[in-house]
This record gives sequence, structure tokens and C-alpha cells, in this order.
Amino acid sequence: MLLDIYKILTIEQWEKAQETGQVKVPLDEKDGFIHLSTATQLAATLSFFFEDCETLILLELKQQEFKETLIFEAPSPKDTRNSPFPHLYAPLNIAQVSKVWEIERGAFLLPKEILLKAEHS
Repeated sequence: MLLDIYKILTIEQWEKAQETGQVKVPLDEKDGFIHLSTATQLAATLSFFFEDCETLILLELKQQEFKETLIFEAPSPKDTRNSPFPHLYAPLNIAQVSKVWEIERGAFLLPKEILLKAEHS
């Protein structure tokens, strides 16, 4: 089954991507692939890695656009999360983005244990 996959960016990262035509994030460049999430992984990813951000950009990508360059692998960096994450081993051009949302921090934060359980549903 093909899934929609998501990339989270800061406002500044999205503005730069629009200028250059490609999504480039320092962590992705360091790790050698683009970190992505499935819908069930988004809440935990936002909570764990973007806790200091009030507004972000959420990009939706269609898995079928990436064929063999999208691989589901163990989380990187390794932590308490263990569901396979989509990693893109190719450039991400903004033309490959199917939807864009500006998202804002909500009023409620779920406990870490519940966020992790959601990834295993």
C-alpha cells in the first residue's frame, strides 16, 4: 500500500526551498538522506524535534513519486522510536510536493508514551 509521506520544515527552510527549487535541511545533508514521516509518525516527530517552533511548514509527498529512492528504515538517529521511517535518497524538488500547509502549535501536548503508541497502530 502506498502512503502519503510528510516533510516538516521551518518557515525559513521553506522560503529557501522556494528560492532554490529544492528542499535542503542541514540534518538531511549530514545524514545523507531526507528524513520524512508517515501520518502516524507526525505527532511524535513534531513533539520531539520541533518543540521550540510555533509555526512550521508541512509538506505532503506522494510515495509513488519516488520509487526506489524512498526506503523505509529504522529511525535515524536511533532513539526510543522503532517504527520504520521513510528516508529519501534523492533530491527533493518543490515540484514533487503535492500539498503545503502552514501549521501552528496546538494547545495540548500528549505524553511521550501515547505518541509512541500511535506509531504502532
